[in-house]
Amino acid sequence: MQLHISPSMRSLTISSSNEFFDSMKIKVAPPLISYRTLFHTILILAFLLPFVFILTALVTLEGVNKCSSIDCLGRRLGPRLLGRVDDSEQRLVRDFYKILNEVSTQEIPDGLKLPSSFRQLVSDMKNNHYDAKTFSLVLRAMIEKFERDMRESKFAELMNKHFAASSIPKGIHCLSLRLTDEYSSNAHARRQLPSPELLPVLSDNAFHHFVLATDNILAASVVVSSAVQSSSTPEKIVFHVITDKKTYAGMHSWFALNSVAPAIVEVKSVHQFDWLTRENVPVLEAVESHHGIRNYYHGNHIAGANLSETTPRKFASKLQSRSPKYISLLNHLRIYLPELFPNLDKVVFLDDDIVIQRDLSPLWDIDLHGKVNGAVETCRGEDEWVMSKRLRNYFNFSHPLIAKHLDPEECAWAYGMNIFDLRTWRKTDIRETYHSWLKANLKSNLTMWKLGTLPPALIAFKGHVQAIDSSWHMLGLGYQSNTNIENAKKAAVIHYNGQSKPWLEIGFEHLRPFWTKYVNYSNDFIRNCHILE
Repeated sequence: MQLHISPSMRSLTISSSNEFFDSMKIKVAPPLISYRTLFHTILILAFLLPFVFILTALVTLEGVNKCSSIDCLGRRLGPRLLGRVDDSEQRLVRDFYKILNEVSTQEIPDGLKLPSSFRQLVSDMKNNHYDAKTFSLVLRAMIEKFERDMRESKFAELMNKHFAASSIPKGIHCLSLRLTDEYSSNAHARRQLPSPELLPVLSDNAFHHFVLATDNILAASVVVSSAVQSSSTPEKIVFHVITDKKTYAGMHSWFALNSVAPAIVEVKSVHQFDWLTRENVPVLEAVESHHGIRNYYHGNHIAGANLSETTPRKFASKLQSRSPKYISLLNHLRIYLPELFPNLDKVVFLDDDIVIQRDLSPLWDIDLHGKVNGAVETCRGEDEWVMSKRLRNYFNFSHPLIAKHLDPEECAWAYGMNIFDLRTWRKTDIRETYHSWLKANLKSNLTMWKLGTLPPALIAFKGHVQAIDSSWHMLGLGYQSNTNIENAKKAAVIHYNGQSKPWLEIGFEHLRPFWTKYVNYSNDFIRNCHILE
């Protein structure tokens, strides 16, 4: 038997090799769909199915709810297959933004109970069935409350830091008391400084003269020790340490009992300078005795301050400017150096919160080009915070006198390590200018400037400052916690200006070793007072 199918698949013929049977021919009905159409359909499906699979996967991954029916899947895939995107999520976001905008202008009801945490907020939403508007209102109230709490905490922290910076640590107070007692009971602690045969050196311009005005014995010891240890010619160093009457005995005892030979140290109290009379410093007496000024520096620093209209950084700056040290005579002494040391031609004036790490003798070879004050400028440098000070940072340019005489963009300079040409200074009217501007500021009720002794000096020394290389004097270690350590190691002088002094508990721990390196912890007085233990 043979089976034969026609090429068109329209007929089927069955034949047999047996002669008794004839062949049988069967016609097949024509197909409903042509095979060509079927082939094309298969090709199209083969092309589309991978895309359908990918879209199905995306819907499954992106969808919030799982589609468990063909109808759901069709609703999700339909717009994509037709080239449209479901914007329900975008509509939800737009609606939420609209609700937030509405809530932002509404008044928060008094007595609204606020959750104390995000977890409690979620729990309250479930239990109380919050709608979107109620949720937004509660969320806004929570955020505003947390912002107020954080702001109050920051201002409280700044106040506490201000009080800590203005106080005397117990260990340093102990050191001063013990050394004062030693001065009264130990003749060696009262010995003349320097010894009589070395007195001519105090006015010899062949030596390198440093001036340090402070009432902090420990800080003074670090400044002197670091200068001597860093010097290549310590035998040429002469230190003139000036202190107040109450600290004199303790300061004298320290340097009498702790020699820094071959360097020479002189200790004098302000009351031992004949020139420092009320007639010569009338403005400073007015500053110290004026009730309003004393109240400004010693009074309630919160009273009258609108904390809602200031930033923590501005508030910190105002607190620093209200440090009581700014009305201390010791802090103004540098303006009288030509009169206090009439026989000296050039001195380097140092603050007590510095550490000397390099030989400073080359400072005496710097050409000041006929200027009086060699100082580091503070308007340029790597540190954009510390080295970004211009006159606008110190003065109130809304005051007509300030606006008339000063340029807000003029570069400021730093106190802390200054080379003073006293011979040139004596030919100027710097002191008189300093006094006149202090009087004007007092008369204006401190509306021209707030911050200490630098602003009047910026005016008085105008045109008399020679900029020196910034590597001589690095600032900011007392308020800049992220000070570059490598740069600090390279600087000739590092300055802990700011509230976080290295002898205070609030000092930055990672910056303290630069200073403690020069503290003599083997000394009996320091050990018995448990300083920085």
